[in-house]
Amino acid sequence: MRVAVLADIHGNADALKAVLADASAQGAERLLVNGDVVNRGPDSVQVMQTLLARPDVQFTLGNHDDLLRLWQARSTALPAEWLSDPFWGATDWSAQQLAQAGLLDIPAIWPMTLTLDEPGAGRVLVAHGTADHYRESLSEHTAPERVRALSRDAAGGPYDVLVGSHIHRPVHTVVAETLVLNTGAVGAPANGDPRAQYLLLTATAGGWVPQFRAVSYDRARVLRRFDTSGLLRTGLSAEIFREEVRTARSLYTPYWLWTEETGTPRTPASWAQFLSDRTTKTAPP
Repeated sequence: MRVAVLADIHGNADALKAVLADASAQGAERLLVNGDVVNRGPDSVQVMQTLLARPDVQFTLGNHDDLLRLWQARSTALPAEWLSDPFWGATDWSAQQLAQAGLLDIPAIWPMTLTLDEPGAGRVLVAHGTADHYRESLSEHTAPERVRALSRDAAGGPYDVLVGSHIHRPVHTVVAETLVLNTGAVGAPANGDPRAQYLLLTATAGGWVPQFRAVSYDRARVLRRFDTSGLLRTGLSAEIFREEVRTARSLYTPYWLWTEETGTPRTPASWAQFLSDRTTKTAPP
């Protein structure tokens, strides 16, 4: 049994196409899409349509898949000030695109977790973040006591492997005697490698064997669509998302935290200042 686990596609159709072709070439028999199919990139509708047309796909719910539904509903689960803040223009645009295509509410049926249980290979728990929350990171930094808690099901049965996504970089480590893996990101990697990245799992008599795949694709195409689709004209957050695809670095979250810590409004001027400060801090002496 060979299973492809991919996540954080974030509306990047070219990256998804490259990964699907590579997974097929590698002999993947099943496809698990571990959340964050949509938002950030210009192709949320196309990505959803491509995946929903396949008979071999199962999904888990990611925070961005949920966010767009909550946004469109003006849910009280979101801070009220977000809904009137122009910084969130890209999110509003993506939600409108999915709503018009009749695809916005489909993620409501996606589960938080999926389980692989191949005889002889062990049990695998797959979640975008963790089984408890789609925004909880799973990595080599996860505390051993937390991994122990996550590696037990409701009945106390063990999982041999935990697979997460969400942090946009691959992870392969053992914590508290449990194999901890992170898929990395298809559409917006944050590890400096701009290729589309995903996880291939192969069931063997000795357990599940992970292989991290990184697939080249023409990023210039998706970078152009940020402009031609109209997404880039929605404001600053779209510009940041585009820069993340271009650089394969996490920028949105560090910028958000910087504005929170400094009390700085999220504007083009503060974005420019943030980039300048980062350049100064990382420049050689």
